[in-house]
Amino acid sequence: MSDFSDAFHTALGLIVTLNHDLVEILLLSLRVSLTAVAIASVLGFVIGGALAVYRFPGRGVVSAVLSALMGLPPVVAGLFVYLLLSNAGPLGVLQLLYTPTAMIIAQVVLVTPIIGALTRQACEDLLEEYDEQLRSLGASPTAIVVTLLWDGRYRLITAVLAGFGRAIAEVGAVMIVGGNIDHVTRTMTTAIALETSKGNIALALALGIILLTIAFAVNGALISVQRLAKRLAYA
Repeated sequence: MSDFSDAFHTALGLIVTLNHDLVEILLLSLRVSLTAVAIASVLGFVIGGALAVYRFPGRGVVSAVLSALMGLPPVVAGLFVYLLLSNAGPLGVLQLLYTPTAMIIAQVVLVTPIIGALTRQACEDLLEEYDEQLRSLGASPTAIVVTLLWDGRYRLITAVLAGFGRAIAEVGAVMIVGGNIDHVTRTMTTAIALETSKGNIALALALGIILLTIAFAVNGALISVQRLAKRLAYA
């Protein structure tokens, strides 16, 4: 119990004093996850909106696959990106493996289905309400997609926050494609796993506290956005 207490106080000291290694790992984690979520949001909005509005052969299959990929195991996504970026892979010439860019790609693969599926559901729900009105105005499918995305922006914020929560807490995929290299590709989750195995509980605990704080902040933002959306819906 005394050892844990000492580790906890040391962890708080690392956070309060803005330990260099701690800050470096935190900033890299945020940079990778925020970039991945931004890219995944654009892709997810386009894919989800298109699936909700456009009618084409195989649409149901694509929607089902997209929903299934929401539960894609991170290690599988990491393996896929690894094979893609390895020297023997089709993109091996770019030499992206074991770089932050590879980690961003892996997180995009994980997050895009989440945002895409939630966007499709949100747009389909709105389309049921506004379909006749939009078509009576002669709106093109592309204009309908844009209108639905704008009208459902608060739901889409929820989808983006859900995607960020998945990205920032991910460990398997970024470990595979990033290699957990010190000062290069070490994120909060991979550092926690490594430092715990090394017995450096203080740093692992400090990173865990920050990660938990971020998780609470994301959940709090989700609840706030949902409440705001409900108030506006009844206004």
